[in-house]
Amino acid sequence: MSLKVLVADDQGIVRAGFAAVIDAEEDMTVVGEAADGAAAVRLAERLAPDVVVMDVRMPELDGIAATRIITGRAGAPRVLVLTTFDLDSYVFDALRAGASGFLLKDVYASELLRGIRVVAAGESVLAPSATRRLVSHYAAAGNGPAAPVPELSGLTGRERGVLTLVAAGLTNAEIADQLGITVGTVKSHVNALLRKLGLRDRVQATILAYDLGLARPNPPGTAVQTRRP
Repeated sequence: MSLKVLVADDQGIVRAGFAAVIDAEEDMTVVGEAADGAAAVRLAERLAPDVVVMDVRMPELDGIAATRIITGRAGAPRVLVLTTFDLDSYVFDALRAGASGFLLKDVYASELLRGIRVVAAGESVLAPSATRRLVSHYAAAGNGPAAPVPELSGLTGRERGVLTLVAAGLTNAEIADQLGITVGTVKSHVNALLRKLGLRDRVQATILAYDLGLARPNPPGTAVQTRRP
């Protein structure tokens, strides 16, 4: 079945370009286009897309506010934020609003299509610069020992380890390789920890892990370390 995609951008030529690229794929269909955030909110509710490709700067309602409204609804679609502006505030605000990904508009078409497929599958995608900013932000907050947190008390030791690796940006296949388990088992652990923590996707899990101190940036060139429960 085709992924249903809603494209929201206030620039008509940009919106049409994204729609043409997406519609050319056999496994994707553009079900609607919105020229502002308010229209994106209305169309997302009416058309029930799987993924919303969302611009940040739009009239009526900006993309961050629109994302927050859309992802706050039951059965919400995934939101992939695309913007020309690589600013710290956009990265953090978009992710905290519930976006499952953040890419810059100068990405290749193949990267955009991959991003849509990735977020539709329940994983997350971040532009390299956004990842660096996110990690740098938490690195600046210090690397002191993390205090026990009640939010994590319901997780098994293995689930905590998987959460740490998710926060480090590893894919399911990479986590499986590092822990010596199957990809299917990793998916089960990820689904379980998301359910227990009341989180929608891996981006929210990453933010929570850093917020609570469970995950901390590793110096360049070092491997991610996790204890095997």
